[in-house]
Amino acid sequence: MTKKADIGFVGLAVMGENLVLNMESKGFTVAVFNRTTEKVDKFVGGRGKGKKIIGCHSIETLCKNLEKPRKIMIMVKAGNPVDKIIKTALPYLEEGDIIIDGGNSHFSDSVRRTGDLAERGILFVGTGISGGEEGALKGPSIMPGGAPEAWPHVKPVFQAVAAKAPDGSPCCEWVGKEGAGHFVKMVHNGIEYGDMQMICEAYNLMKNILGLTPEELHSVFDNWNKGELDSYLIEITRDIFKEKDPETGKYVIDIVLDTAGQKGTGKWTGESGLDLGIAIPTIAEAVFARCVSAVKEERVEASKVLKGPGTVFEGNKKEFIEDIRKALYASKICSYAQGYQLMRAAAHEYGWKLNYGEIALMWRSGCIIRAKFLGDIKSAFNKKPDLANLLLDPFFNNIIEGCQASWRKVVAKALELGVPVPAFSSALCYYDSYRSAVLPANLLQSQRDYFGAHTYERIDRPRGQFFHTDWCKLGGTTTSSTYEV
Repeated sequence: MTKKADIGFVGLAVMGENLVLNMESKGFTVAVFNRTTEKVDKFVGGRGKGKKIIGCHSIETLCKNLEKPRKIMIMVKAGNPVDKIIKTALPYLEEGDIIIDGGNSHFSDSVRRTGDLAERGILFVGTGISGGEEGALKGPSIMPGGAPEAWPHVKPVFQAVAAKAPDGSPCCEWVGKEGAGHFVKMVHNGIEYGDMQMICEAYNLMKNILGLTPEELHSVFDNWNKGELDSYLIEITRDIFKEKDPETGKYVIDIVLDTAGQKGTGKWTGESGLDLGIAIPTIAEAVFARCVSAVKEERVEASKVLKGPGTVFEGNKKEFIEDIRKALYASKICSYAQGYQLMRAAAHEYGWKLNYGEIALMWRSGCIIRAKFLGDIKSAFNKKPDLANLLLDPFFNNIIEGCQASWRKVVAKALELGVPVPAFSSALCYYDSYRSAVLPANLLQSQRDYFGAHTYERIDRPRGQFFHTDWCKLGGTTTSSTYEV
């Protein structure tokens, strides 16, 4: 009798194929299905030939070829396509079977699916996966959440295929119930947006202010990757600068159009920040920077009309490159601090018990934002699990202190010369705002009370007591109710 599969897989795009091959290489038998069945045959007869992979032409066949409790992993476009696959599979599943959504779904969909499927006795896992094509094949970062009862069944597979941190620990651990896994993956992507924008700003400064060539930029990033900024994104940026186009002989970086795409996870992170009332300006600015880049034709026309200062740099190039490195490092810390504050707020709002140190460990290898300093983030939360903000940890506080002068110099020089640095500057403003015991919000609240009788608290009264001033001298005493969105 043919051995049944350990896990079923729906969706054979780039990530799907590579995850299946990864699972098979770790000793698991995988049954696969794709809506376009020709893709199943091509995969089984091609990259999957001779391997423990069972091709299926229907969801029913897939389910019949699975060991119990059945485990089906879905890797299709987020939204309705996931719901359609689930609906199709349900008639062939039994109580205790497990459905896994490994795509970039919104966390609210995972919350809904966990509850809906629980009513039918089916366990749902919404898991974030990061690492791209290479990570899927060689070991991604995996962030599972959903029904906790499912974890013992999927843990052996997930931890076997996940990337391994330098100490050998799998970059995969249970995140939390309901939509916690997909929320953490969403924040990962938001931080990724910030990281990429900061690197682009560093590149822009060095290219357009300092006049560095691709060869020189390659050398700078190669040097940076050997120190504190050691990370996947710095590494691939280094490699990008040495790639030449075989057709023209030009450096590829110089022929790529300056318009950036996005698939929505950065936007979702920004929306969650607004929903939860958490300041994540650096992540938000990274999203908006992509939006501005997309209006290429408008920018070209605007450049003919809107004037700014010249970009002539007078100073020591080598010293300014080091200033840029420090500005990048300090801004990066602020971006991560914002992401962790957002996760902290979500845990409180949704009743999740997130282990922030473990999350840093899951990001140390395999994923796009993997970086050397994630080990320091893990240490910070190991020392103080209830740490309010990464900036308050002595290690990161000292780094910011050492980078601060350079950071301010870079932002000031960029503004002086008319070079946009939205991520660097928003990170610095976030830092300055967070360290301010007093902000001008007293005036803002006075304005709100003036035009809308929204009331205010006083510095000489206990928190929670609200007052109103009759600014217009109309004699009215009615006020608006006090609430926070």
